[in-house]
Amino acid sequence: MKGKPAIELLTAAFTLGMLCAIPALARAESQSAAQEASKMVPAEASISKTLDITKDRVGDAITARLSDTVHLKNGPKLPSGTELIGKIANDDMNVSGKSKFALNFTSAKLKDGQIVPIKATIVGIFRPQSTSYMGEPVPAGTQVPNNWTDSTLQVDQIGALNGVDLHSKVSSENSGVLVSTKNNDMKLRPGTELALAIAERTND
Repeated sequence: MKGKPAIELLTAAFTLGMLCAIPALARAESQSAAQEASKMVPAEASISKTLDITKDRVGDAITARLSDTVHLKNGPKLPSGTELIGKIANDDMNVSGKSKFALNFTSAKLKDGQIVPIKATIVGIFRPQSTSYMGEPVPAGTQVPNNWTDSTLQVDQIGALNGVDLHSKVSSENSGVLVSTKNNDMKLRPGTELALAIAERTND
């Protein structure tokens, strides 16, 4: 019984240490995300093919096309029409919901075949729209302006699509997670618009 107080003291000290470490880890993550965001620029793209939760699986390829030319900071220019390539990934944010897509865009393929490794975060998603309220054609990916700035490190777009929420973090390895809280048959149609924060991925 003499050893019990010592064990209790050690347990209390360990618990206190963990409580002190949590804010420090959060600050470190925030600082790292801010550094990542400072390298990124806004971009707009549209999904190239249907993504169907009932058919597509982790590891399957995904593609989107840039709607406008993007000038990466300290990196190459990505012309309009550049293909963004990625895959369906495992959710590293552990978001809850009935069904979900974790998307991870990892490279940009230029028209000459050059591959540029990228870091991309989805900061907005919008349903396809072929015409404006004036009845004029709307090119894919240009429906909603992307006003993202590097002070935005996390996005929670509730009801982004019908019954689908978007969650993303600059600190996440993935580009974003789309979650349905109502249905198990989530689909993203071609032309679905993505607002992105994008940077060239380096080995730093």
